[in-house]
Amino acid sequence: MLYQIRMDFLEENDYYYNENITFNFSYDDYPALCEKADIRSFAALFLPIMYTVCLVVGLAGNALVVIVYAYHKRLKTMTDTFLTHLAVADLLLLFTLPFWAADAARGWELGGVVCKIVSACYTVNFTCCMLLLACISLDRYLALARAQGRDQRGWLQRVFSRRHCWKVCIVVWATAFMLGLPDLILSEVRWASNRNVCLPIYPPSMARGGKAVLEIAEVLLGFLLPLLVMVICYWSVGRALKGLPVQNRGKKWKALRVLLIVVGVFVATQLPYNVLKVYRVMDSVYALVTHCGTSKLLDKAAQVTESLALTHCCLNPIIYAFVGSSFRQHMVKVAKRFGEKRRKRKRRMECPAEEEGMEISFNSHSASQATNTFSL
Repeated sequence: MLYQIRMDFLEENDYYYNENITFNFSYDDYPALCEKADIRSFAALFLPIMYTVCLVVGLAGNALVVIVYAYHKRLKTMTDTFLTHLAVADLLLLFTLPFWAADAARGWELGGVVCKIVSACYTVNFTCCMLLLACISLDRYLALARAQGRDQRGWLQRVFSRRHCWKVCIVVWATAFMLGLPDLILSEVRWASNRNVCLPIYPPSMARGGKAVLEIAEVLLGFLLPLLVMVICYWSVGRALKGLPVQNRGKKWKALRVLLIVVGVFVATQLPYNVLKVYRVMDSVYALVTHCGTSKLLDKAAQVTESLALTHCCLNPIIYAFVGSSFRQHMVKVAKRFGEKRRKRKRRMECPAEEEGMEISFNSHSASQATNTFSL
């Protein structure tokens, strides 16, 4: 969730938090103020810049992945399918960032329906990306097991097969949609801090417990489960790579570096965001934060760590698709075909239609010129 646009309702001490001001009505009739105009000014500058960078870089990489796989039409492996779904989820997530950038700068001005859709789309696709990373890790491990002739009859081998790939993807998207459903139902536009904000409004009966359960579910499914799967699977793959012959040492260490980079990037981008999320859940239940300075620090940290977590959308094509030799081969083929079509189109434009004799003569020599077609 985007913390800079969320409000926490702490029923135990009757605190009302938002990004600009904090009220405490528990002890007297005069509210104790925690002015957060500086936090809002920081968000108005920092978040649009970060979201713009993520959008531009992530859009280029993920769009290329979708184009390459869509051009080939037939996805040969489960990893190809998962990478395509991952790129689509990344793109859908990135497309929500301009809305949140505008919201950070000027407030929400697009109405309640768009608020619900964008909030749900953000949560669904963020969670879906993390679950797909777990699927890719598991598929790589099972591919190694199949290559070594192990566990051919296991239930995971049967589920993670090309035949049932679409079922796995449906389960992943359905799980992510279930986590995004509360945002779709509860998100509303409210007036606060002299501007409109888009946020989920929980009923009083579940304002504390319901929000905490949802946040913990997002941490479990969106971080801990993928991390556990990645560590177990890549540890097993790493042990298998260590057993390769000495003559394959170069390839072995290159593959091990890739595995370490995959896990390291995931931990570096997602761990700070999820640790802070857990702390805020504990704060919403036990009212741990009572000092204005601490509240400001947490707000700023939430904006920074969530932006860091979003950079994973930009890195996914690099660490998962572009490093794969099969994807690079597909990309080369697409580039060659694109170059050939562009060359033919340029020929037709340069050849005058009214000079039929010249056109016939040109075509008669096309075979001798075919060796000049674009290639990589």
